[in-house]
Amino acid sequence: MKPVYIFRHIACEGPGYFGEVLNRRGIPTRLIAIDRGNKVPASDADMSGLVFMGGPMSVNDKLPWIEDELNLIRQAQRTGLPVLGHCLGAQLVAKALGAAVYPNAVKEIGWHQVQQSGRSSPWLAGLPLSFEGFHWHGETFDLPEGAVHLLQSAHCRHQAFVRDRMLALQFHVEMTADMVKEWAALYRQELASPGAGVQSYDAMLSALEMRIKNLQAVADVIYDQWLALLTDN
Repeated sequence: MKPVYIFRHIACEGPGYFGEVLNRRGIPTRLIAIDRGNKVPASDADMSGLVFMGGPMSVNDKLPWIEDELNLIRQAQRTGLPVLGHCLGAQLVAKALGAAVYPNAVKEIGWHQVQQSGRSSPWLAGLPLSFEGFHWHGETFDLPEGAVHLLQSAHCRHQAFVRDRMLALQFHVEMTADMVKEWAALYRQELASPGAGVQSYDAMLSALEMRIKNLQAVADVIYDQWLALLTDN
């Protein structure tokens, strides 16, 4: 199998649990570390899938690699290559497909419930109608034309969509306990004034092991659906 290319935009937002899933299955990967100056490939010919992780930047920032990633996503749409986006990665997918990305009404940070949008989809088969997800974002996106809306939350309507072989997740299913602790420490200033959409530091770390276990059970369902697409490549 050709490798799955994983695009990391900042050192602390790597593939996390998704990487563990790939390792268990023996699926080859190649990390494109944008934070280390790695270049975005011009062609998707040697890949079985594209995965885009998160990051604190905006897809609307004038950074040279953003347009390169958008072009690669558009190429994947034309060739039918599976694409998966997490948080910033989901916003990249949305923008590449022609949708607007802009500030959300509030920042959504911490553990918050995610609900199915009400439209039955095989992507969510086996998941409860509502479950707890981990969030850390200040922007949101419109749904691209032809996309199917999958998930929403009280603070952000567009939490997930699928279009053809592309899956975009605004919330973070890739988290490990160590990642939550690291982000909470690195970005603790963002937790200084908790509110409806932002948890406190202590609340974020409360019952962490149980929350991660539950989140990874959700991730297993979602990742299984996406990884099934790789068998065609």
